[in-house]
Amino acid sequence: MKDTMKVAVMTGVGKIGFEARPVPEPKEDEVLVKLEYVGICGSDLHYYETGAIGNYVVKPPFVLGHEPGGVVVKTGKNVKHLQPGDRVALEPGKTCGHCEFCKQGKYNLCPDVVFFATPPVDGVFCEYVAHRADLCFKLPDNVSTMEGALIEPLAVGFHAAIQGGAHFGQRAVVFGAGCIGLVTMMALKAEGVSEVYVVDVMQSRLKKAEELGASGVIDSSKEDVLQRLDELTQGRGIDLAVETSGNNIAAEQCIEAVKKGSVIVYVGYGKTGEMSLPMSLALDKELTFKTVFRYRHIYPLAIRAVAEGKINLKGIFTG
Repeated sequence: MKDTMKVAVMTGVGKIGFEARPVPEPKEDEVLVKLEYVGICGSDLHYYETGAIGNYVVKPPFVLGHEPGGVVVKTGKNVKHLQPGDRVALEPGKTCGHCEFCKQGKYNLCPDVVFFATPPVDGVFCEYVAHRADLCFKLPDNVSTMEGALIEPLAVGFHAAIQGGAHFGQRAVVFGAGCIGLVTMMALKAEGVSEVYVVDVMQSRLKKAEELGASGVIDSSKEDVLQRLDELTQGRGIDLAVETSGNNIAAEQCIEAVKKGSVIVYVGYGKTGEMSLPMSLALDKELTFKTVFRYRHIYPLAIRAVAEGKINLKGIFTG
């Protein structure tokens, strides 16, 4: 194996270059993974285009990428459950394990998390990475490393579904048909939600949502979203709304779209991080708001859902 690897480095806003760095050596509880695929997340695009997301500010040089799938090539001396040749999906966040949130099992809220591609921690747009072995999940024979790279966003989708209490018999709407919107739609269906409608402004995305199993799609640039949802549900209304686009209008429409007593899950980050919402209407409807910050305890569930054919990750890939 070579001593150096190629790394894609963000050298400034809108600027990416390549440089050679040493291949890392795994510690005793780590494995060295040769990366085969790394997904491009919306957060990567935000950092690349603006240099920041909220309080997270990029200070170049910086490496993006946190959705990895690859093959184990070397193991630390204490690693027993993985061996060279195993294909894995990597959960990108290393938490402290002893704060109040970690002890409660809500480790995604750990204030000391070290997460790929969250400033100042470098991501994995590179050839190799050394990562904690307990955060590397072996993929079944029928799940590719390409799909393994999308386990990370799928985990977000499942966390959104779980936060919303998704269950059989519900009618749900997902605002946004990007990667997170699509995996959220599929996660809702995998959790048993009977009807899932998807709203977006791009026909290509809406077409993809239909291909992947949406009960119906709405082009909000041409249609009245509330009227169309009323038609699609035959006046029965929406029980659960998930907002993945980060768009303020969509965030408002969630409140307008759902029935009284419903749940809304906010997932998407807008460019400014600020939103205004019709809270008087939310109060009148006695709505429950949930939010999503990454995920917890979901990688095994997500991998199993893909292996059992409940989730079609291959249908998302475009190149």
